[in-house]
Amino acid sequence: QVQLVESGGRLVQAGGSLRLFCVASERTFGIYSMAWFRHAPGKDREGVSCIGAGALPARYRDSVRGRFSISVDTAKNTAVLQMNNLKPEDTAVYYCSWAPGDGLLCSHDARDYDLWGQGTQVTVSS
Repeated sequence: QVQLVESGGRLVQAGGSLRLFCVASERTFGIYSMAWFRHAPGKDREGVSCIGAGALPARYRDSVRGRFSISVDTAKNTAVLQMNNLKPEDTAVYYCSWAPGDGLLCSHDARDYDLWGQGTQVTVSS
């Protein structure tokens, strides 16, 4: 019954920053597991970042580590992906996803997640 809605994607120049939002219809992030994925035309869907519940550390894809940061605001039922120093290869549709359970999961395998938002387009120009 949980619904996810992404927003914030737009056209930006290389080197710029962008913040993506994922709003859940009920309290989810920080209790259960969630992840950001991206899918570019002609490429496979790939995990960007994941986070479990509580104090469990987040994980990042090697190509975005140090540039992207994932966080949750449980009071607003919102997950945020802060993207800095954007590169043209970051261009993709970005999706947030949710995995019910004990909140211990943090993976970049899309098969581990049950619920997805509609996606938001991020385009980075050179």
